[in-house]
Amino acid sequence: MKPNSNQNGEIMGANFTLKNIPQDLFDKVKARAQRNHRSINGEIIASLEAATASRHVPVDEILARARVLRERTRGLLTDDLIDHAKRDGRP
Repeated sequence: MKPNSNQNGEIMGANFTLKNIPQDLFDKVKARAQRNHRSINGEIIASLEAATASRHVPVDEILARARVLRERTRGLLTDDLIDHAKRDGRP
């Protein structure tokens, strides 16, 4: 399929129609669009972009978060406390 271009020769996005949107969902999208000062179409595009954005988190960042959590729980979580929590409520 050949991409569309506007009057300036810029490549335009594809068009499609979304049918049978439940009224409550439409109302939520419309309200969100108003809060974000966007058209309904703009809000749907922003939602699709957010939903399909890369969620890749670098390993270094994950390890840094783990170190922070480990420091915050140092001395609070002992092996005995964890073992007790595992057994708590079991027969």
